[in-house]
Amino acid sequence: MSYADVILPLPLNSLFTYAVPPELRERVAFGKRVVVPFGKQKVTTAMTVRTHDRAPEGVEVKAIRDVVDDAPVLLPEQFRLWKWLGDYYMAPMGDIYKAALPAGMKAEENYRPKTETCVDLPEKMRSERSLHVALDILARASKQLKAFETFLAMSHWDTIDEEGRCRQQPTAVTRDELTNEAHCSSATVAELAKRGLLRLFEREVTRINDGGEPHPERIQALSMAQQDAYNSIKFAFLRQDVTLLHGVTSSGKTEIYIHLIQEQIDRHRQVLYLLPEIALTVQMMQRLQRIFGNRLGIYHSKYSDAERVEIWKKQLSAAPYDVILGARSAVFLPFRHLGLVIVDEEHETSYKQQDPSPRYHARSAAIMLAQMYGAKTVLGSATPSLESWSNAQRGKYGYVPLMQRYQNLELPQTEVVDIQDLRRRKMMEGAFSPRLLSAVREALARGEQAIIFQNRRGFAPMVECKACGWVPHCEHCDVSLTYHKMLGQLTCHYCGYTYRIPEVCPCCGSRELRNRGVGTEKVEDDLSRLFPEARIARMDLDTAHTRSAYERILADFSAGKTNLLVGTQMVTKGLDFDHVSVVGILNADALLNYPDFRAYEHAYMMMEQVSGRAGRKGHRGLVVLQTHEPEHTVIRQVTDHDYADFYCEQMEERRQFNYPPFSNLIYVYLKHKDEHVVDSAGIEMGSRLRQVFGQRVLGPDRPAVAKIKTLSIRKVMLKLERSLPVADVRHRLLKIQADLLQDKRYNSLQVYYDVDPL
Repeated sequence: MSYADVILPLPLNSLFTYAVPPELRERVAFGKRVVVPFGKQKVTTAMTVRTHDRAPEGVEVKAIRDVVDDAPVLLPEQFRLWKWLGDYYMAPMGDIYKAALPAGMKAEENYRPKTETCVDLPEKMRSERSLHVALDILARASKQLKAFETFLAMSHWDTIDEEGRCRQQPTAVTRDELTNEAHCSSATVAELAKRGLLRLFEREVTRINDGGEPHPERIQALSMAQQDAYNSIKFAFLRQDVTLLHGVTSSGKTEIYIHLIQEQIDRHRQVLYLLPEIALTVQMMQRLQRIFGNRLGIYHSKYSDAERVEIWKKQLSAAPYDVILGARSAVFLPFRHLGLVIVDEEHETSYKQQDPSPRYHARSAAIMLAQMYGAKTVLGSATPSLESWSNAQRGKYGYVPLMQRYQNLELPQTEVVDIQDLRRRKMMEGAFSPRLLSAVREALARGEQAIIFQNRRGFAPMVECKACGWVPHCEHCDVSLTYHKMLGQLTCHYCGYTYRIPEVCPCCGSRELRNRGVGTEKVEDDLSRLFPEARIARMDLDTAHTRSAYERILADFSAGKTNLLVGTQMVTKGLDFDHVSVVGILNADALLNYPDFRAYEHAYMMMEQVSGRAGRKGHRGLVVLQTHEPEHTVIRQVTDHDYADFYCEQMEERRQFNYPPFSNLIYVYLKHKDEHVVDSAGIEMGSRLRQVFGQRVLGPDRPAVAKIKTLSIRKVMLKLERSLPVADVRHRLLKIQADLLQDKRYNSLQVYYDVDPL
């Protein structure tokens, strides 16, 4: 008897063994999906990872029902990555399976190939005599006759070969092409098929856009500084597998990437190019497609599930894409000849998956993927993460600086505005200082563009009763509700639940409810009033929640159809616009004062990145940075574009308090609907962890948001030496968890881990 070990798309870490019926023995193999029973009545699609002839002991073995695939859809290198992700991030293998494959590949009935209806001649009609008979029959049916004659012309039936004979194999045409050309309806074509004069059939077509022919001749020559960086990367690859390219904004890192990509294509190797945000993918796609054409494939979560299935299948075909451009989920795609991985804007927190599991970091996953293929990795950023910078400084990574902007453009001038003083003198116009308003007004008058950065969406982050101070909170989460003026409702940004805006305060009955704080929607509203002539666009999760919305906003701004862009951190991430001369940062303090040890790092990176959007073509840009603390060290470092000083100061602080990169962090989260139960479980978990890990354990404590979707949350932090073996730590943590969950009080307790949290 043969057996197969499979992964089920469930949050379970173990493999499940099923019997292989004799009639399926030749078809079941590693990397193929199989249909299996699970539970009493459920049927699901599992992934085969091993076949053997060893029967499990003491359990009833169910049989595989069917095999979905003719050929494997999972490659050995991909499965090695899955296993590494499961071990390192303490994620169930079932969760990795669910995250890795498009939904349409996890249930055989979900994906349906896209087809088009086509028309050709039945075999019995493929002679001149038959056609003459058909034409006689249709003599009194003028519409059908015209459609039939049009088809004959379109199918080249009347084409004469070199020997003067008619072609006997007519070319099929689509039904839409025929109806358009013959100016007839589908019913007319259907009637011809019913009479046996034409044949209708379905032909599978791709949903993937064809990028056209590649044009490597369009690759631009590198500047001297870029060429030096390119050569340095090639030299670094002789010694290290990973190289950090530290290039200031607008230094031309992308052009270097393009040269590296073409080199891999010339060697018949593939490239994975990762970007942190879908918004960036749109601009980069246009730039790369112009050069690499149909060699380029795009993969991210805003593509339809069917499109992602087709890209996956194309990667397994005999003609895969040479270059894949995508967001973090692209690390799961199959590659046969991977030679290079590029992680652009490697510092971005968007590379870290938060929820659901697996909570992996795509940068780390990409480095491991490259290692498994024997490929090289380039990490690029104007503001490298402290972890990557540290790895480069101690020689684990290669390091290549590129400190000169393309065409010797100057870095933008940054003016710091003390809004505390301006508010005291009542000189602020809402959230805007006079200096920012004048700079925007002058830019628009010159026909240029401006970007306003405010990292809060909605109209107002909070609504408050002026009389008693009551603030509406979400019933399901421990957060205040955000007011969205356009929707006319209050929204929870954690669970998505919406509420009607109360007419009176439920606590005191007062009608004096006021908005507190400023979101991007209010910024847009105020700018419309202050600059009625401006063409304003807003880019946040509310306006850019679909792929087409992203593309439209960016295309309109690039084309100058809009000239004032308001946005959250989406607008900070490497976007390249030719005519942006002014960038306004409305509230730097909100970034700096976040309760997290990485707050200064994230604040510096966001401010430096959004500053880099200014003055990218032709002249120096201006950044107006508004803050209550103009003397703050990080503000000075942003103003001076002084990454080295920022790095030294932050590393000293991290060393002093033993934070990454000097330690590894693991957060242990506990969730339960009963706050008393989760409190008790947190205390007990902390105690058990201290028995094993001692003073490395901090907590339990309440996170900043201590209830989400009706579940109360507690967090325990582990600060671990980098020398501790990951496998041993994982084993001990899972043993402690298993012992804790034996207590009946914790039957419905959820425990999960966030390794290397951001």
